[in-house]
Formats: sequence, structure tokens, C-alpha cells
Amino acid sequence: MDKSVSQRLADWVYNLKYEDIPPHVIESAKRILLDAMACCLGGYHSHDAKVVRKVIDALGGTPESTILGSNKKTNSYNAALMNAIQTRSMDYNDIYWKEDPSHPSDIIPAAIALGEREGRSGKDLLMAIVIGHEIEMRMCEFAHPGIRERGWHHATLTAFVSPLSAGKMLGLNAEQLMHAIAISGCRSFTPGAIAAGKLSMMKNTADPLSTHAGVISALLAKEGYTGTIEIFEGKEGLYKVLGGNFETEVLFNGLGTDWRVPDIAYKAFPTEYLTQSPVTAALKLIKDKNVTWDQIEEVTVYTIHRAVDILADPSKYHPKEKETADHSMPYCVGAAIMDRMVTPLQFLPERIADPTLIDFIQKIKVLADDELEARFPKVQPSRVDLKLKSGEMLSQSVDFAQGDPREPMTDQDLMDKFYGLTKPYMNDAQRAKIVANIRNLENIKKIDQFVASMVMPGTGSAKPAKKVKAASKPKSKPAAKAKAKPKAKVKAKATAKPKAKPEKKVKAKAKLTVKKTSKPKARPKRRK
Repeated sequence: MDKSVSQRLADWVYNLKYEDIPPHVIESAKRILLDAMACCLGGYHSHDAKVVRKVIDALGGTPESTILGSNKKTNSYNAALMNAIQTRSMDYNDIYWKEDPSHPSDIIPAAIALGEREGRSGKDLLMAIVIGHEIEMRMCEFAHPGIRERGWHHATLTAFVSPLSAGKMLGLNAEQLMHAIAISGCRSFTPGAIAAGKLSMMKNTADPLSTHAGVISALLAKEGYTGTIEIFEGKEGLYKVLGGNFETEVLFNGLGTDWRVPDIAYKAFPTEYLTQSPVTAALKLIKDKNVTWDQIEEVTVYTIHRAVDILADPSKYHPKEKETADHSMPYCVGAAIMDRMVTPLQFLPERIADPTLIDFIQKIKVLADDELEARFPKVQPSRVDLKLKSGEMLSQSVDFAQGDPREPMTDQDLMDKFYGLTKPYMNDAQRAKIVANIRNLENIKKIDQFVASMVMPGTGSAKPAKKVKAASKPKSKPAAKAKAKPKAKVKAKATAKPKAKPEKKVKAKAKLTVKKTSKPKARPKRRK
């Protein structure tokens, strides 16, 4: 009898050794980890993270895994959830988009939490990162059309991958890994509604919950719990429930030789990925032509149909909160033109509420273009046209957003992103130590050392929850007060861009020695 899809994936993960992974893939894993930790530490003080941390603090638990950025510990599965929320909360972490989009670094917190619990090494962590990214990226290619086009969210796929990364850190055998996939996959089908229309906090929570599910599933499998072996291809499995047309061999052709990991894209802006290409075009156009927002009469953004559908509906022209603003094409492009940058500052509540900015984005039309659609997802094309009040017409087209492997963020770009997101919370020496640990991760015997280097001053520690009498009201220790993130003052008046104090560039004291990302090799066109 042929092996099931879950058995084949489990076999590959179980048999993979650190020595099987080429040096250039290991270096890509280090870049991925630097970017993920920038987002995780930068997201520690986000509203989403504060809410989840309050719940986790109240729940207590075995202090075995660290909430990154602090010296607080909780059980491994809640630490994985908390750290994934921090990583995802700004919508700033990495992405891969082919038939489906995904943010594979959402899975890294599972590996860190269980790696710390099990006393694993830096090599083990790098291997788990490679496993999570390689398989998740392949799952973004094997459905035709992608499951997102069918109304399902990509967190559905994450739930099939996170138990493999988690299970590798737990030391599961092939059979246990297979059951971990099945347990997690059975319970984590996520509807696309969380990323449609007016958005809620669930937009950045679905993937972390799938990571959480992967950790619990791996722990259950270790104790002998079983799942549905043919969860992919069996009766009423993933393939049948989501409408068929899955190309299984995409998951396995060249697995372990034709690596996807170096093809990951990084976000230069903390926004939904389909906004990244138009924002890149808009910034290039206004800077090259020295145009200011008050000279513009009308803006037209040409993009693909999917972008118009999810990023330019009526709710996106009057965003009330960050979750809608960073998924709004008119807001992201409008803020880019008015402020000449798109950073977390553009998603502060006072900036989103600026009436002059909201008035300006009403001038932005977002239109689908069939020619651009035909080229996607091989490239991520867009065009931005400006009609100036003088009557002059300007236009800028791009095929790739900054951060795409074909328009890569350099090592220094990633270092600048890391330093920018962590600057309010730690000094240069601490940041340099974190970077040095990532650079030398393969030489770290236990990842506790890496985790401990990321404790930010003032984040405190949490004690395990005390047992209470059944008749009394449970007492939970209030979350430790963290130093408030200093807010850059953004003027509400639209007559000038927000004046945030220019950040002095800090030279990295430790650099990743990573070769420049080479242009990905063209792969044969897949059968549709």
C-alpha cells in the first residue's frame, strides 16, 4: 500500500539531518530568524500582544518556555502562541505567495518554545526553521487555484506544517510526526472571512493559533495520541473538503535538493503583501519626480483583481483601526505619498484618524488590470498613475515589491529593520549581542542562551499561578507593567508630513555574513 501524504512528509522530516542542509539555505534561515525576531520584539508592546499576554499570565502554567522579550515563562504551547502573536501583530514578517500566500515565520515560535523546553541546540533550531519554511512554501504551490481563492485562509495550511517543526524539536519519530500532522490538521480549517471586509484582531491571530495547535498536537502525539492518517487525500480529507485539484507531488519533487527557503520575501513595509508593490511604485514615483501630496489631483492604482476585492472595498476608505488600515490599498498608498514613508508610525491611532489624510485617500482609485492579472503570481506587478493639479500625468510601474528575492532586502536592510523595531526597548550592545547569537547560532549548545539575550529592560517576570481554593475567586497576578513604547508625535494637520525625530542610523556591531541572495532559478511551469 502506498504511503499517505502525511507519512511521506513525516519520513522526510524525521530523516533530515543538519548536515543535509546546504550552507546557503542555513544562511537564509539566519536571515529569516533575524527578521522574525525584529518583528517579535517590536511587537511585544502591541495591543494584540498585551491582550493575549494578560490572558496567559492569568492562566499560569509550568514555567518551561520564555515569552520572548521578557524573562517571563509559561508552558510551551502558550509561549508559542504568545510569541507568534508578537511576531505577527504588525503584519511585518516574511511572506511567500504563489497559488497561496503564507507567513512561514509564524511557525518559528513553536520551534523556539519546544527547543527551550527540550534543551535543544542552535543547529536544531535552524533545522526546524528550514523544515517549517520549506514545507509551508511548497504548500503555497500545490492547490490550483489556491485555497485562499476558494474562500479559505492560509492558516489552514499552517496547521499542517507547524506540528512538523514542533515535532522535530520534541524528537518525535516518523509515526509520531505523522499523527501530529493529522491531529493538528483535523481541527484548524480557517475561513477566509477573517481577512475580508472590515478586519478584526483575528486577522493577525489565525496563524498563531495554528502554530499553537501544532505544538499541542506534537505533545499529544509524543504520548501516543493518534490522528487520521489520510488527512490530506482520504475520504472527507483536505483535498475533498476544499474542492480537489491538489498537486501532491509539488510537495515532494526535489524536496531536500531544490530548496524553496532562499526564495522567501521580506516585507519592507508593515502592510498586507498586495499593497507592497503599489507602495514601492508610489514612493519611487514621488521621490524620483519630487512630487508632494498637495500637488496631486488624482491617484490611480492598477493591480490584480484579488487586491481590488480585499483591499479596496468601501470599508478600506474609512479605516478606524490598524487592522483595516494596513489592509487598505488607498490608505497605504495615500500614507506613502503624504508621509513619504510607510512604517509603524503610519498606523498609530492618531495618524489613522487624521481627517486630512482620510480626505486625501478619497482621491485614490484602485482598478483591476487583466494584463497585470495574467502575469501574477510569477511577478507582483502594479502601476501607479498621478494626475497633478498642473495637468501633468506621471506613471510608475514595478514588477516586484522591495523585499522580493528578485528585488532583495540586503543584509544591511534587514539589520536596519531589526535596529529600528528594537531601538525603543534596548541599547546597541544588547542588539549587537542578539545579532551575534544569530550569526553563530550553529555553535550555540542550548538555545536558552539565545532566548536570554532578548530580555528587554522593564519587562519583568511572572510567577507560576498559585493554587486557590475552589470556593474562592481565583487570583491572578496582574501583567507586569512594561515601559510604554515612546510614540512619535504625528501632526494631525495635513499640511506637512508627520515630524518624527529622524532616527540616527546605528552601525551594526555584528553583521550576518550572508551571501547576496541570488536570482531564483526559473522552475518549469506547473501543470494547471
